[in-house]
Amino acid sequence: MRALRILLIVVVVLGGLFVIADRVAVHFAENEAADKVKTTENLATTPDVSIKGFPFLTQAASGELDDVEIGIKDYEADTGTATSGNGGPKTIRIDDLKADMKGVKFSGDYSSATATTATGTATIAYDELLKAAKSEPTRIFPGIDAQVVGLSDGGNGKIKVDIKVTAMGATQTYPVLSSVSVDGDTVKVHADNLPKLVVDLADSRIRAITDFQQAIHQLPGGVKLDSVQAAKNGVEITVKGSNVRLAG
Repeated sequence: MRALRILLIVVVVLGGLFVIADRVAVHFAENEAADKVKTTENLATTPDVSIKGFPFLTQAASGELDDVEIGIKDYEADTGTATSGNGGPKTIRIDDLKADMKGVKFSGDYSSATATTATGTATIAYDELLKAAKSEPTRIFPGIDAQVVGLSDGGNGKIKVDIKVTAMGATQTYPVLSSVSVDGDTVKVHADNLPKLVVDLADSRIRAITDFQQAIHQLPGGVKLDSVQAAKNGVEITVKGSNVRLAG
């Protein structure tokens, strides 16, 4: 019985040491991976990297991690050639990008890592998306100018687009409920119903103001836009990708 107790104590101690070693190793790997992602994506701040699963050491020995989560607070996405009416911003800020990477294969020094699949979520604040709309008053009819002056949550997955119309020196703001969608690498805002202005104007002239879009050509690791929906603080996007490069 004494020998059995000693054996059990040894097993518990060794198990505890293995857990400690495993947690130290995963912490080191997370820091190394975070630094590599920061460099690869040219980020201003270091992202959060969390390696899931236990034990880590056996995953590391195989050269493939089951599940890695990455969080980037602020990401400046390249918009490429602007598609919005006013030229659009060169970059657009993506907030709270969280990505779940599956089947991450990596090199021994963590200089390169590629995920088999990736899914994630992020937010584009309304003030960022507003930059894609016409920022200056546009003549839509003799004596009548219009411009988008605000975006906000319209409820039920809609965006409320505020259109300021100036006619004969008088101004009035018209709220327009709009749908938001993804078409390839572009977020599009489309008015569900056009405002009733002082006079009936041609549909295309009004939509030149109410409808706009913003291309997002570059997201971390090459993930792509999948869907978008209006929410309280901005439009929430989902992303997905395959063979996503995390580093290298």
